[in-house]
Amino acid sequence: MPAPGRNFLFSFGRGVYYRMSMSSQSENQNPPDLSVVVPVHNEADNIRPLVDEIVVAMKDGPAFEMVFVNDGSADTSADVLAAVAREIPNFRVLQHARQSGQSVAVHTGVSHARGLLIATLDGDGQNDPADIPNLVATYRDQAASDGKVLIVGWRKGRKDTFVKRMSSKIANGVRSRILGDATPDTGCGLKVLRREDFLAFPAFNHMHRFLPALMLRQGGRVVSVEVNHRPRERGQSNYGTLDRLWVGLTDLRGVAWLRARPVNPDVSEIGSDSQDA
Repeated sequence: MPAPGRNFLFSFGRGVYYRMSMSSQSENQNPPDLSVVVPVHNEADNIRPLVDEIVVAMKDGPAFEMVFVNDGSADTSADVLAAVAREIPNFRVLQHARQSGQSVAVHTGVSHARGLLIATLDGDGQNDPADIPNLVATYRDQAASDGKVLIVGWRKGRKDTFVKRMSSKIANGVRSRILGDATPDTGCGLKVLRREDFLAFPAFNHMHRFLPALMLRQGGRVVSVEVNHRPRERGQSNYGTLDRLWVGLTDLRGVAWLRARPVNPDVSEIGSDSQDA
């Protein structure tokens, strides 16, 4: 068993490797309030600047951890992530042996996160980590007694190519019309929700585009918040452009089927100790 503070690797599942920093027993018993989950694929030049921005953004916020998921990168992303993990105690790395896609990477990160609340953002540097505290504060304000609320970033002043903007606009319009999710920007990587709510969603590839519809299906609410969006400064898009439309259209039938068949019974307990007292 490695000594506390040492990084190590072990395998689980098929082709997925998990890197973690051993922590004290007391730290394991007191999970952070928030886990910031970031999927990356061939983003070696963006990782360290993004980490620095997250640290600055969260310096006055709740206890948090960063969970970066290296989705089978072919560049030096793994080396950069390992170096950061040695420097920052609340930084964790999960690694896919081969590229599995953005949704799978996000699901991996959330599955292994320790925080009760999750904030997700893309690893390309276009999402602004400075928006995370506002999204978390909005969640706290909007959460009902059951806490089942999804806060979604809205890139109203999106800094992308014309083709990217148009494909997303068409895809968002079609999704909104068919699913009734009333969300202007389902593809924004900046989202905040409870870990337990995310893990209650049916898991499938490309699910990150349908989180608002899945939350509504679970009987929750969705709130969109305007966020900053920045042009990509380093690297290039790794998850494609046309798939935002064509793959999304293919998945719509399945999500529409799920949306029409929610399972949200109103449950109460009869004969509990509190009633008998």
